[in-house]
Amino acid sequence: MIRVLLVDDQRLLRSGFRALLDLEDDIEVVAEASDGAEGVALAREHRPDVALIDVRMPVMDGIEATRRIAADPDLAGTHVVILTNYGFDEYVFDALRAGAAGFLVKDVVPEDFLHAVRVAARGDALLAPSITRRLIHRYMTEPPSRPAAVPRTLAELTAREREAVALVARGLSNDEIAARMVISPLTAKTHVNRAMTKVDARDRAQLVILAYESGLVAPGDR
Repeated sequence: MIRVLLVDDQRLLRSGFRALLDLEDDIEVVAEASDGAEGVALAREHRPDVALIDVRMPVMDGIEATRRIAADPDLAGTHVVILTNYGFDEYVFDALRAGAAGFLVKDVVPEDFLHAVRVAARGDALLAPSITRRLIHRYMTEPPSRPAAVPRTLAELTAREREAVALVARGLSNDEIAARMVISPLTAKTHVNRAMTKVDARDRAQLVILAYESGLVAPGDR
């Protein structure tokens, strides 16, 4: 059973999302919150598999809520998905840096919404290669105003893992990485997953950011 926490200050939207989720046999909404602070408290209480969190809320916004959930070792199994009305904006960019697994625009069709919840619950990155490429473009052309310290390095990675991370940072899917490295898609996925484990990255988005911040990949690299 996939356990979901809904965090959004708009009650009507929460009700709509809950109605969709309650129809599914493999999904259970364990709690709802109307602001980020309440959302963090309920996440610690219920330890959901997926937390669907709005970006803009009173008391505590979704970015800070995401940061606190991602930083809590007791919530390592909780995957944050950001809900936004605005597409790939600065708020979503910051939330990905804070530890979100991905994002959804609120007008997503029901089938894609349910699929996204299941993808996030599996621990897979909720970022299609096309979205990863947009993240890369945004990071290269408009770097954050507050440079982030790099808390970890890529020193523990094998040469093949570093190569896989560099290809992830260029927006390639696992199949594309496999073709470039002349390995199977399963081996490519294994390299990427081991790299994420070693550098403590929650998803591919954080791998992209780490690759650029560590200097493994530079803007303009091909």
